[in-house]
Amino acid sequence: MKLSRKNGLRASAIGALVVSGALVLSACGSDNNTETPAKEGGKATTSAAASNIDCAGAKGKLLAAGSSAQRNAMDLWVKNFQAACEGVEINYQGIGSGGGITKFNQGQVAFAGSDSALKDEEVAESQKICKTGKGVNLPMVGGPIAIAYKLDGVDNLVLDASTIAKIFDNKITKWNDPAIAKLNPGAKLPDSTIQAFHRSDESGTTQNLGKYLSTAAAADWKHDPKSKSWPAQGGQAANGSSGVATAVKDTEGSISYMELSYATANKSSTVSIATGAATPVAASSENASKAIAAAKVKGTGNDVALSLDYKTKAEGAYPIVLVTYEIACDKGNKAETLPTLKAFLNYTVSEEGQKVLADAGYAPLPAEIAAKVRAIVPTLS
Repeated sequence: MKLSRKNGLRASAIGALVVSGALVLSACGSDNNTETPAKEGGKATTSAAASNIDCAGAKGKLLAAGSSAQRNAMDLWVKNFQAACEGVEINYQGIGSGGGITKFNQGQVAFAGSDSALKDEEVAESQKICKTGKGVNLPMVGGPIAIAYKLDGVDNLVLDASTIAKIFDNKITKWNDPAIAKLNPGAKLPDSTIQAFHRSDESGTTQNLGKYLSTAAAADWKHDPKSKSWPAQGGQAANGSSGVATAVKDTEGSISYMELSYATANKSSTVSIATGAATPVAASSENASKAIAAAKVKGTGNDVALSLDYKTKAEGAYPIVLVTYEIACDKGNKAETLPTLKAFLNYTVSEEGQKVLADAGYAPLPAEIAAKVRAIVPTLS
């Protein structure tokens, strides 16, 4: 199915994205793929029948690295794929989007996971590895970037873009600041210091938060929205999504940003965003899907990079969202890993693979985008 660069995603394509549960894997920082699957009623479960996965010549080991935001989804995908395809090992390192792109462009991994599309200079660099082709962006999973916090006695915190920007830019430093109090009438906000945590590694999650703040709070966030490195002064740093999630869990008065499944796994409270809609919008996969529905395809050919609407005021649309791309060569992939690469990505974008996402607290791809990616993956060469 061909999509115009200006063709908005139809909201009707999102109807099947409602999440029925908050089933998540532990937000572990380990890079091995031997973690236990999600549990329900004390019994380990998988979300797709192994018999439905087409191994299509997959064999040996496939190395990949990148986004830690998609790590919980990747763990489920890897477990299911390895269960179906005997003798295949998929090793995904959740080292952050920047680290994954670096490894990909150095030829160390077959594909990278990134929460932001490749920059022009990164595409140019990829041509040295892809030889006859270039790196392309294949969206695979969407979801909300939650603003998670720990504050005794405050369970339903509301913030807007301006206040979030000032908190992370060290301009609002106390929990009872008038700007926070105005958004939370009746809340017992303490006169204590805000402990703001940010990512220490290069991160697509950081970049997406920056894009949101520079768009929705342009007067208060003057930093480079394209930076994957934390651009502001102050705050405390932690490595990876699991690092900031653990920091919030363990620190009273803390706040940070992370993919929703990490906040859910640690049972952390999350901020509702005052967007200008009638009511503040909670971080949920369903609400993120409403925002992703407004995305437009800006990539051309086999590149499916998306442009997200961070300023949405649609009712129930959560504005701080990300889409994680799997980045691979459109041409020039290594012959020894190509069959496994295609089989694995064919599974992750399949209906069975996308159903796993809803169970893990992510937002599956809209139907039109999924169809486009499904058509592209078999053509990788």
